[in-house]
This record gives sequence, C-alpha cells and structure tokens, in this order.
Amino acid sequence: MSKNLKIFLGISYLIILFAFLYFIFTWIEISRLNDFSYYKDFQKDLSNYVGENIITNIIYFFIFAVIWVALLGFGSPLLIISGILFGKWVGTLISVISISVGALILYVIGNFFFRDLVKKILEKKFDKYIFLFKKNEFYYFFIYRFIGGLGVPFGLQNLIPILFGMKNFNYFFSSFFGFIPGFFIFNTIGSGLNS
Repeated sequence: MSKNLKIFLGISYLIILFAFLYFIFTWIEISRLNDFSYYKDFQKDLSNYVGENIITNIIYFFIFAVIWVALLGFGSPLLIISGILFGKWVGTLISVISISVGALILYVIGNFFFRDLVKKILEKKFDKYIFLFKKNEFYYFFIYRFIGGLGVPFGLQNLIPILFGMKNFNYFFSSFFGFIPGFFIFNTIGSGLNS
C-alpha cells in the first residue's frame, strides 16, 4: 500500500473520530454534569425512548459501540450504559457482541496500518511472552481478557496481539468468551443504577 493512501486513511480516521466526539459532546449538557437531577431526567428520557422500540435501539447501540471501540474508546461506560438501557442479561449479550466486533475491527486496522510501529515500540517489553503466546494463542488471550487485561488500557489491550500475529478468528472468540464475566458485572451495576 502506498504511503499517500495510508496518510489519507489515517487522516480520514481522525476526522471521523473528531466528528463522532463532537456529536457526543454537543448532545450532552456538560454544564449540568454535576447536577443529579440532570441524570434522573436524562435516565427517564432514555428509558422512554428505549422502551418505544427496543430492537431499533439495540441496533443503534450495537453500531455506536462498534464505532466507539474501533475509534479507541474505552469499554466501561458502554457496559454501564447497556446495563441501564437494556438490563443485565440483554445488556451483557449486546455489549459482549458489539465490543468484540469493535475490538476485532480495531485489531484488523492496527495490524494493517501500524504493525511495524507497534512491534518497534512494544516487542522488547513482551519478548519473553511471544513464544508462550504462539503455543496456544486462543487460551492465553482468553485468560488475558478474562482477568481484565492486567490493568492495560482497553485500546492498548486490543492492539497487543499484533505482536503475536494472532488469527482474527481466535482473537474474536477469545475476546468474546473472555469478556462475558466482567461485562456481566458491569451490566449488573448499570442495571442496579436504573432501579
């Protein structure tokens, strides 16, 4: 791939990211974030809106979560929001699927565009784990996701497997199954906030 195309795609990615963040922050009244009544009103409005057509809102949430994670967004707010909007069971299911898809998209993009950069920066730090990881990448990455990524920021968790050349199939399913316990806890918290 030519350097000009990579630069064009990178700039397009940044434009989409900034437009997305602008849309989110213009929709929320930042000046009222310290007002508890704002959250209650906001929650009532959301509950009414979601209750009108649940399937459409699940699709909207799915698309939003995939884009959010693919643009290096962090997962915790999505999990709590999905618990608030859809309850602990449906919220867990939709968040596990959507965040796994978004993480896979981020991994594919990072592997395609930034493989050399990621290896240059991180390979020395993870050199002793590369051999272990290549023995059974599904199992090790499943455990890594299951225990929450060992304190590594979520966006970086999604890019670390670039070092190991992990297969997309193993990446998706180890993330999917590894996310379930932690995501269920966060969705339960979100569901409790809605009561």
